[in-house]
Amino acid sequence: MHGLINRTLQVFIVDTYGAACWAVVVRRAEVAPPEFEALLRYDAELTDRLMEAIATELGRPIDAVLEDVGTYLVSHPNAQAIRRLLRFCGTDFVDFLYSLEDLPDRARLVLLDVHLPEIDVTEEREDRFVIRCRGDLPWFSHLLAGLVRAMADDYGVLAVLEHARVAGGGSLHVSIIQSDYAEERDFVLGSLGRGGRCTQ
Repeated sequence: MHGLINRTLQVFIVDTYGAACWAVVVRRAEVAPPEFEALLRYDAELTDRLMEAIATELGRPIDAVLEDVGTYLVSHPNAQAIRRLLRFCGTDFVDFLYSLEDLPDRARLVLLDVHLPEIDVTEEREDRFVIRCRGDLPWFSHLLAGLVRAMADDYGVLAVLEHARVAGGGSLHVSIIQSDYAEERDFVLGSLGRGGRCTQ
């Protein structure tokens, strides 16, 4: 699935920092050709070099950059299809959080080669949730943190996220401070399954 990851990093850098920045990144990472195809397979080592080059060029930890990537996937005009998919699977923010458990399976319905980490969502107490990621992509929870933070804004929810690294992945602690903090962005859910969950 590294083709999808590399392509996502490419469009994020180009859309956010410009093509010139991407050109510097691929030179640092010694990547040729400078563009990636989402459906092709690439070595994990190449993706690691790419992330290291991005962190160096931007002067930021890659974990922070990946959170920005997660936010980009929801908020940027060029990625609205992902936002629509995520909103379709949750009538409110809490419902959306629980729907994350289905994300790896839904991703495989679209791209068979995509194997996202296992996601487990539990409610510790009222308005406080823990999202645990387990799999071979230790950085994935950082990308997910940016995505969840952006979706909270999308639903008009004020939420605080805390990230923690754990063996085999990472975990996010999500505390909902105010459910009606702001007006949520317009969205028509259409046909939903029982309880407002996305049907496959």
